[in-house]
Amino acid sequence: MLICLIMVAVLMLSGRLVWVQGLDASARAQEAIEQRTVTRTIPALRGDILDRDGTTMASSVERYDLWVNQLQIDQYRQNSTTEEVTGIDAAAQELAPVLGWSVSDTKKALTGDRGFLYLQKNVDPKVRDAVIALKIPGIGADRVADRIYPSGSVGGNILGFVGGDGSALAGTEYSFDDALSGTDGKTTYERGAGGQIIPTGQQQTTPAVDGSDLVLTIDRDLQWKAQQIVAGAVDKWGATGGSAVAMNARTGEVLALAEYPSYDPNDPGASGNEYLGNRSISNVFEPGSTGKLFTIASALEEGTATPDSQYEIPYEMYFEGERIKDSHQHPDERLTLAGVLKNSSNVGTVQISEELDPQVRYDYLRAFGLGEPTGVQLPGESSGTVHPAEDWTGRTRYTTAFGQGYNVNALQMVSAVGTFANDGVRVQPSLVAGTRGEDGTVRPLGQPESTRVISSETAATMRGLMDNDIDEETSSAAVTGYATAGKTGTAQVSDGTYTASFIGFAPADDPEIVVGVFIFGLDTFISGSKAAAPAFSELTTFTLQNQGIAPTGVAGREYENEW
Repeated sequence: MLICLIMVAVLMLSGRLVWVQGLDASARAQEAIEQRTVTRTIPALRGDILDRDGTTMASSVERYDLWVNQLQIDQYRQNSTTEEVTGIDAAAQELAPVLGWSVSDTKKALTGDRGFLYLQKNVDPKVRDAVIALKIPGIGADRVADRIYPSGSVGGNILGFVGGDGSALAGTEYSFDDALSGTDGKTTYERGAGGQIIPTGQQQTTPAVDGSDLVLTIDRDLQWKAQQIVAGAVDKWGATGGSAVAMNARTGEVLALAEYPSYDPNDPGASGNEYLGNRSISNVFEPGSTGKLFTIASALEEGTATPDSQYEIPYEMYFEGERIKDSHQHPDERLTLAGVLKNSSNVGTVQISEELDPQVRYDYLRAFGLGEPTGVQLPGESSGTVHPAEDWTGRTRYTTAFGQGYNVNALQMVSAVGTFANDGVRVQPSLVAGTRGEDGTVRPLGQPESTRVISSETAATMRGLMDNDIDEETSSAAVTGYATAGKTGTAQVSDGTYTASFIGFAPADDPEIVVGVFIFGLDTFISGSKAAAPAFSELTTFTLQNQGIAPTGVAGREYENEW
């Protein structure tokens, strides 16, 4: 019986041996390969962000993370018959000066039983090349990228920034991450017990596909100047912040979108979180007197008024029990529509608006792009609020005529006023021209939408009225050598502070650029003509020169303002 049991056991063991060594050999071999196979990621380099002239504003610089397999360092020069020092000691002596370390610190980093350990991160390619040239077993490098912003805080609010892991966190970096990020590659190889690559083992590499370059409509030099100008205005008037927008009136291309305070995307943590966005699109406010432009344009387009229409304007007036007054005490005036706009009369503007149905005025406000996103695709945009006409009850029915009772963002307003400059057609603002290919050509990401809001005739009249509003010799908004059109605005915010603004365009008779300056958080009432108009003049002057726009030589338009 015992002999039978022994024979059965022998037969079972023999059968298992045949199975393992023969029938199951391929499966076992594959399992062994899988156990010693390693896959590592090859990071893609993020695409550059460029200004309209190709100046780099954000770039991924190639860097390397150096690593060591401590189990292999002993092999260094072990087969040499001439070297007196081998192994870890020799590796430390050779590697220390390349890394800028002491020999003792280098030896400490190389000594141990760890199969993987970072030696130094984010090193220059030249350092990496010098390290690899030493051919020390167990030392390798992985390509990584360091995101840099060569112009510092210039355009920081537009560019945004990335985190330490390379993930996009703000601005165009975030909005256009799919185009910029590219596709990571990978390398797969077999490694031995010591962690070394087996030369005869299976190896396969899928290269990384780097991201596309993104071309902005922004001009870097103009952006820098805009930031300087708005910072000066904010500091001069003790405001909490400001924005400035310069835009091509015909194409909708945003040439500058400036913020103050802003931040340096190389070190966003140095600034408060409230400065890491873009208040030109996220900060909403009542436009104030600049909103009168839309009321007057609506009346002209609907035929209920002309520039010569006559109005009797007291300092204050009651409309169905609601008291409306002008910003400053004055005797009764006899003003034309042109004079109402030039004097920025609230009472006169309400008189003009009463000839229009509230629904008509609401429809025009929406047609000018108010209450909807601008389309520039920056994160954090607020569309503002334009309440439906049926909700314009009580005082709101009248205040909406002169820019109160609804709110907007800065870019919306510049785009809306740009409608008058562009023959009555509102062009959707754009911040990105497209992606740049390896051959240098720029591929547009789409065409901005265009909407005709008013007729060419009405637009021409509005340009003349806005030109009439600026005295070329005495106005702080005037631009030397150019006929300039514009409108001032001041409105109180819910927190008790004031927002002052000035929006206009030049040359007035053939507009090419439209500019808006907005000063937020003023403690007291300071008119847009004082707080914002001088900055508008300076920025418009620089923009015209920067864009190579010559004066037309046509004198400014003058209307009869009184009757």
